[in-house]
Amino acid sequence: MIEIKGIYKSFKDKEVLKDINLTINDGKVLGLCGINGAGKSTLLRIVTGVYPADSGNVLIDGEDVYDNESRKKDIFFLPDEPYYDLNTTPESIIKLYQSMYNLDIDTYYKHINYFKIPLKKKINKFSKGMKRQTFIAIAFAIKPKYLILDEAFDGLDPFARLYFKREIVDMIADNKTTVIIASHSLRELEDICDSFAIIDKNKIASSGELYDSLEKIHKYQIAFTDKIEKDKFPKIYKSYQQDERVIRIVTNKELEEVSEAIKDLNPVFIDELPINFEEMFNSVIEEGGYLND
Repeated sequence: MIEIKGIYKSFKDKEVLKDINLTINDGKVLGLCGINGAGKSTLLRIVTGVYPADSGNVLIDGEDVYDNESRKKDIFFLPDEPYYDLNTTPESIIKLYQSMYNLDIDTYYKHINYFKIPLKKKINKFSKGMKRQTFIAIAFAIKPKYLILDEAFDGLDPFARLYFKREIVDMIADNKTTVIIASHSLRELEDICDSFAIIDKNKIASSGELYDSLEKIHKYQIAFTDKIEKDKFPKIYKSYQQDERVIRIVTNKELEEVSEAIKDLNPVFIDELPINFEEMFNSVIEEGGYLND
């Protein structure tokens, strides 16, 4: 289990994270998201013990992770830009990771061969997708108890993304691996994550079980005979879009509550539409508030 308790972090005079609290249970996948600069990468580095927190702490299986080598051996962290020197090849880099982890070399080569990665070519000559595939192969070969991924899908083509998600699911089933994925690819996160956390304005703006949260919010399409000005529409929404006489809102209100709130505007019809994680995320960021407010 990963327990993130009251994390505060700043760099010089810039506040990056404030009062971050999360719990990720064993064998679960947490999707961590936020706009650029929200603090996702900083939080991952604190979770993996790379950075110390200014206050608060992170417990891995009940132990503080910072400066704790025994706990860090259970973690594999794949940053957005992993380190390698100019002469590193997929063949040579695996020797480095073998010295630090109990790595399954056959699993490594299985994934390297699937991705068609040239073993003797220098990694700095690879495309971003090939670099990502190489380090994903390392992650799968290590089979860590805790897998922490920053922008995991960046640079991967659709087939590689599908393969990656399938292997994550298999790893969880086989090893009860706990996974945190920070990504801007919200549709990809929706496919694989059990839970989510949205960082906005240095804090957790919303978090919880993904599908439970999606069931608690609604998207409605409402048509009117004449155009309705936004300031005339009741403030019952988390996000609001308008195309002339048609208004679309995301809200935590049930259909009956919405109908009652707008009845004096004489809508022609109200339809409930499917909602996805990306729309839920946008509603949180646009309004800067919690979904259950």
